[in-house]
Amino acid sequence: MSETSSPHKIVIVGGGAGGIELATRLGNKLGKKKKAEITLIDCTLTHIWKPLLHEIAAGTLDSHADDLEYLAQANWHNFRFRYGRMDGLDREKQEVTLAPTVDEDGFEFIPRRNFQYDTLIIAIGSTTNDFGIKGVSEHCISLDTREQAERFHSHLLKKCYSAQTSTKPLKEGQLHVAIAGAGATGVELAAELHESTRELVAFGLENIDPDRDLKISLIEAADKILPALPDRLSQATVDTLHKINVDVRTGERIVEATADGFHTEAGHFIPSEIKVWAAGIKAPDFLKDIDGLETNRINQLVVHSTLQTTRDENIFAFGDCAQCPVEPGSEEMVPPRAQSAHQQASMLVKTMKRRLKGDPQLPEYKYVDYGSLVNLSSYTTVGNMMGNLLGKWTGSVMIEGVIARFIYKSLYKMHQVALYGYVGTLLQSIANRLIRKPRRRLKFH
Repeated sequence: MSETSSPHKIVIVGGGAGGIELATRLGNKLGKKKKAEITLIDCTLTHIWKPLLHEIAAGTLDSHADDLEYLAQANWHNFRFRYGRMDGLDREKQEVTLAPTVDEDGFEFIPRRNFQYDTLIIAIGSTTNDFGIKGVSEHCISLDTREQAERFHSHLLKKCYSAQTSTKPLKEGQLHVAIAGAGATGVELAAELHESTRELVAFGLENIDPDRDLKISLIEAADKILPALPDRLSQATVDTLHKINVDVRTGERIVEATADGFHTEAGHFIPSEIKVWAAGIKAPDFLKDIDGLETNRINQLVVHSTLQTTRDENIFAFGDCAQCPVEPGSEEMVPPRAQSAHQQASMLVKTMKRRLKGDPQLPEYKYVDYGSLVNLSSYTTVGNMMGNLLGKWTGSVMIEGVIARFIYKSLYKMHQVALYGYVGTLLQSIANRLIRKPRRRLKFH
């Protein structure tokens, strides 16, 4: 690139864990030196780490306590932030289109806009997949966004306050929570809800018997929960959930959701007026064959190991919205995990440097499985570490309890380090500890 040419325009769509980490690092390395013009686009104004959403839903985490304002991060780290939702792409003009932005009253306060790019990186994550099952979209709440998590918490509180003031016996399922999908989100939510609902009752809802009235069911179509974990840890998790009276049902395929509960393929009915859908993912629907790009059956953009889309070398995709082989030539695909997006974002920093130098030899991604951890509120944490990193020689290292909980919490610190640096994360942690006032753990509103 010559001294007189305009800066290379890198547009990143999606400010999830991978997108915000990539924008921050590119801003620090390329934006600061004016080697590239980096723009991050997201349909929200703040970022929150997605694995925290189940705590927001349960009311054990203030939804604004750990968020990050995109505009501030952009100012601090030499990139631009633009507020809006991508809904179109013109590959010939090399432009992305953002839909008009409207407020809660339907008033359009930001018009439709186009943004030009030299390199486009799509990192818009995934949404819950209801598989077209009847009644799910009408009667269930998913936990893809902070707004959905807050909506669930509000719905739960209304149900509890209504039951507290009711002069009639509670209906079957009135305070039952049924969670469809026993992956990490569903399992962590079940444990968090068990603790938070009992704390809520203890603060003065004396008309509710938590053991009789507040029931939690976890429903999984597969023959075991937590398929990413070894059988022993999956069973250990089931044992823990049973101890806190969570009803775990495996091999139960849901065929319909109603206002009163779930119907399963086996002919069973699970009564519940509070339902969460956490079974399966898909990329956002607008990506399906967008401007001729190759997508799969769940709308993911198909990419090479370089993370370039198969039909346009100027467009990259990573994270949950991309179908990427675990290594070059493999037919196995990268699983939708935060660690995948983090690894891919790190590689794309190197990739962008090479593109700006005109180097045609781009790095290729190879997935490294560092394992999985599942936090069961204050009860325990379970997981396996190292995954395929050591698995070829020694097998996964299974961990539980205090050590697993420490490592689980450190994962969020690693994400913060990627955004603030080591010093910034340390200072923020110290500041939070110093200014933290004695307060209840649970939100009552």
